[in-house]
Amino acid sequence: MEVLEKVDVIDRLANFRYATKKFDTTKKLSEEQLNNLLEALNLSASSYGLQPYKFIVVENPEVREKLKTAAYGQTQVTDASHLIVFAHKTSIEQTYIENYIDIIAETRNVPRGALEGFEQVMKGTVSNLTDDAAAYWNARQSYIALGNLLTYCAVEGIDTCPMEGFDANAFDEILGLKEKGLHAVVIAPVGFRSEEDTMQFAKKVRRPLNEIIERV
Repeated sequence: MEVLEKVDVIDRLANFRYATKKFDTTKKLSEEQLNNLLEALNLSASSYGLQPYKFIVVENPEVREKLKTAAYGQTQVTDASHLIVFAHKTSIEQTYIENYIDIIAETRNVPRGALEGFEQVMKGTVSNLTDDAAAYWNARQSYIALGNLLTYCAVEGIDTCPMEGFDANAFDEILGLKEKGLHAVVIAPVGFRSEEDTMQFAKKVRRPLNEIIERV
């Protein structure tokens, strides 16, 4: 893939990306586009690299109709090419950390024992968290991944619409998330904008940098 210059990325974020309100139902992501998008999601940053979440890619039309009802009838849920549900783990089990250490040892070809210190640091951090605090922490990691998705899609010319306006508990029930130790936190329909979506022509409104950025 061609590497874009910095100015091109900023232009994509400033002039291309917007929260798409109306998707073109006739345009779908290719399998290659979807796979690359999911790979980018998997490469998102997270605390310790633990990735305490899952991304549920919803394609089934019947399931998406149910989810649209739980999203108060917002048509992006059904009209976009794909719907991605960001679901965070409701807790972090010690075995989850141990499995992560196994993956590091295998990926980097290092003895597992050499990672014991890192493993104990993670276990100590997690053991000091209440269930509510762990869930909150995990949810924040999910938003880091969402930001990565929005940027990647903007660069690739794919439209998105990050959404919190939905009944998360209903999403959990429809997708069977609770029994998997997961909870829906944010969703992102992805696809291609409709020519009828007038919001694509609206100028992006942001506060001046000197009001938002403080240098010390």
